[in-house]
Amino acid sequence: MTTTVTAVAHRGDPYRARENTLPSIRSAAERGADAVEIDVRVTRDGVPVLLHDATLERLWGHDVRVDRLDHKELQERTRGGVPSLDEALSAAGSCRVMVDLPGSTDGSVRRTVGAVRECGAREQVYYCADTHAMLRVRAADPSAEIALTWTTLAPPRPVLLDAVRPRWLNYRFGLLSREITDRVHADGLLVSAWTADTRRTMRRLIACGADSITTNRIGALRTVIANSAAPSRT
Repeated sequence: MTTTVTAVAHRGDPYRARENTLPSIRSAAERGADAVEIDVRVTRDGVPVLLHDATLERLWGHDVRVDRLDHKELQERTRGGVPSLDEALSAAGSCRVMVDLPGSTDGSVRRTVGAVRECGAREQVYYCADTHAMLRVRAADPSAEIALTWTTLAPPRPVLLDAVRPRWLNYRFGLLSREITDRVHADGLLVSAWTADTRRTMRRLIACGADSITTNRIGALRTVIANSAAPSRT
């Protein structure tokens, strides 16, 4: 029996369509993603939208912060290219959605968690980001599923785990080893890794026992998983 690995499409399918857009999400779903990772920020008038960067400069050519634009202004500047969170959840179809929260504040997290609730998508969505953002999510939704992003070899302190109550520890791929995955599994948590784009790295992460892998190359990851014969841990 082979290990089941969750294939997560990073910002959709960015080599085929612009990241964090509806075409990118749909492409990832069509190419077999189990989940799609998206970045959510909030406009000045409180609408959760998909954007990784604080400004529109890199993707849309406007050096202006998204949190200083009303949703209507954002749509005008991007010709409707930046989707709202509810549009993204609909585009994901049956895929789960991993919501990353860069630059989060108490208000932006409450708006985001509230939008997920209003869409009836609490079972579809789980959240990832650093400790501060995940504490905000936990305060906004005591039952939310959390992937706590962790960037050091030292394990999180028990008091932190008690406060955040994550289901996953979400590691940068270069940090992950069999020793770490064994330790995390022994603590009753799952292990996710980001962002692996070479087949060699994907195979190494599967061999290390990763439960989930996030990638910009979802087609390649699906092929690696299909060809993998890693022994089951069950």
